[in-house]
Amino acid sequence: MSFTFHPLFLYLFRMIDLHTHTIFSDGELIPFELVRRAQAIGYTAIALTDHLDASNIDLIIPRIVKAVEALKPHVSIDVLPGAEITHAPLEMIADLVKEARNLGAKIVIVHGETVAEPVIKGTNRAAIQAGADILSHPGMINIEDLLLAKEKHVFLEITARRAHAFTNGYIAKEAIKFGVPLCINTDAHSPSDLITAEYARTILLGAGIEENRVDSVFENSRSLVDKVLRRSNAQGDKKESQ
Repeated sequence: MSFTFHPLFLYLFRMIDLHTHTIFSDGELIPFELVRRAQAIGYTAIALTDHLDASNIDLIIPRIVKAVEALKPHVSIDVLPGAEITHAPLEMIADLVKEARNLGAKIVIVHGETVAEPVIKGTNRAAIQAGADILSHPGMINIEDLLLAKEKHVFLEITARRAHAFTNGYIAKEAIKFGVPLCINTDAHSPSDLITAEYARTILLGAGIEENRVDSVFENSRSLVDKVLRRSNAQGDKKESQ
């Protein structure tokens, strides 16, 4: 089975990837190279979201922020410093999300209950209650947590990453049923993990999302990026006026 994409899709919906990793955790590339490779295949926005816990959060986020600030004037895509709170005890998730934001992370992800890893049961709910921007690979997320994600407007991730993608179909079906916003990310750790918007669209269709709903997933990612940029600009204006 093959899909033909209208040229207008490729123009309007270029890749936005809000879940990637650099050498500051378990990725292969330094931030500048990751961004360059993303730009080269047509990305319009990328977030650098390395794995964090209490041991490294205050070391990594400031360095990512520094790299992003240095790079921004020289690239044509939006680059956002971020964080992925990973395998944290439930009681620590809210504080870690808050600390990540205070340190400068613009996109805060919590590593959800993927079926591929022994993530603590209850992580999905703790992440949503903490107000994370994105709950990555949430596995077999339950109805109560789906409804809470809708209420809190926390995005659920459809992922291109192999083992985590096993539950993409379930996540897509349940999120659409309950009106929870979806986004698509790569969870990239190496150059070969980056994907084009066309391939992302194929993943969404393969997850069972109807073609007339696919564009809304890309629109969700764009809206989150725009929200973050507006907030950052407002904070910058406030500092200048003080």
